[in-house]
Amino acid sequence: MAANALSRFSRIFGRRSAVVIGMIHVEALPGTPRNHLSMTEIINMARTDATNYKNAGVDAIMVENMHDIPYLNRKVGPEIIASMSVVCNEVKREATNLPCGIQILSGANKEALAVAKAAGLEFIRAEGFIFSHIADEGTMNSDAGELLRYRKQIEADDILVFTDIKKKHSSHFITSDVNILETAQAAEFFLSDGVVLTGKATGEVTSLKEMQFVKESVNIPVLIGSGVTDSNMEQYLGASAMIVGSYFKEEGHWSNPVNFDRVHSFMAKIERMRR
Repeated sequence: MAANALSRFSRIFGRRSAVVIGMIHVEALPGTPRNHLSMTEIINMARTDATNYKNAGVDAIMVENMHDIPYLNRKVGPEIIASMSVVCNEVKREATNLPCGIQILSGANKEALAVAKAAGLEFIRAEGFIFSHIADEGTMNSDAGELLRYRKQIEADDILVFTDIKKKHSSHFITSDVNILETAQAAEFFLSDGVVLTGKATGEVTSLKEMQFVKESVNIPVLIGSGVTDSNMEQYLGASAMIVGSYFKEEGHWSNPVNFDRVHSFMAKIERMRR
C-alpha cells in the first residue's frame, strides 16, 4: 500500500520529490462574514492567480477558502460547496495540465472530496484525519474511516488524500503522549496518501528535524505545509512536496494576490537545484 501511495504520487506530479504546490486563497465566499465580492469577481481573481502560477512554472495548484473566517467546524453550507466547485472548475480550466487540489476549512474533508470529484481535481488536503485535537473552531475528532468510505462510495479512489498531522493553529495536549513519528505511522496505517507537516501557524517554518524523522518512519509521501521561502527551500528538497502560500503572495502575506515575480524567481532557483 505504501509503495502504491508513492507510485500514485509520482504518476500525478511527475516526480517523487520537491514538487512545488502553489496556494490560491479564494476570496471570502457568499454567506461568510467578510464576503463583499460577486462570484464573478471571486472567480476572476482565482483565475488570475492560477494563470500567474502556470506561467511562473509551479508543479501544481491547491485552492483553499482561507478568507472565510471565522471557520465552521467540519460542516459548511451548500453555498460554500457550490462556490468552491465553480471556482475549482475554472482554476482547473485555466491551469491546463497542472495537478490541482483543494482544502475546505475547517476540516470539511468530505465536502472537499465532493468538490474534487465534480471539478476533476487530483488531490485534497484533509485535517483531523487521525486522532483528536483542539482547533480554533473547537474539538475536531478523526474522520479517516468515514472519509475513505465516502471516497469509495463516490468512486473517487483516484483522488489522493494528503493529511495534516499535529497540524498548525491547534492544541495537541490530548495526544501529547503520541509523538509525531507515531502519528505519521498511524496515518499511514489508516491509508493516508501522504502526510503534511507544518509549523505552529500559517507561514511559520516547518521543523527540518521532524521532516527527516518522519521520512524515515513512513513509506508514504511527506509534504511540507508551511514556512517555505527561497532562502530555505534547499533544506526541504527531500520532501515529496512543498505547499507554498504566503511566500508567493504580494508582500509575503497569504491574504494578498499571487506575485508572479516571486513565484518565477523561486521556481527558477528550485529547478536549478532539482537538476
